[in-house]
Amino acid sequence: MHIIFNTNPLIGSSPNILEPSPEVNLFPGPGSCRNTMASLRRFSLVFYVPPASASACKAAIFKAGAGRYPGPGGYTECAWQTSGIGQFRPGDAANPAIGKVGELEETPEVRVETLVVGEETVRKAVAALKE
Repeated sequence: MHIIFNTNPLIGSSPNILEPSPEVNLFPGPGSCRNTMASLRRFSLVFYVPPASASACKAAIFKAGAGRYPGPGGYTECAWQTSGIGQFRPGDAANPAIGKVGELEETPEVRVETLVVGEETVRKAVAALKE
């Protein structure tokens, strides 16, 4: 599984997306501007999985709070997905679950993208994918 983790381009980004930019670190502590900004930041979580695992992975991230649209309507479990063919060549130090070291492998994959609001929710969603 591959995970791509970016801030929403409409909101902006910083070099380390899990660290607020210096201007929001003026008042550290509970209830501070920094903590409020961290809880409201929007992220796009993108991952690639085998087709048979897509439903289970989406269920896990939705349970962690990903895929909830913060606007009116109370939308949940929002995601975009598409199917494709991934390819890779495992290097000498690899222990591939699919394919063989040194051989080009092509395999069906599903790309899933969803909105995640708040740093804590992002951490929970990524942890859910790693389980």
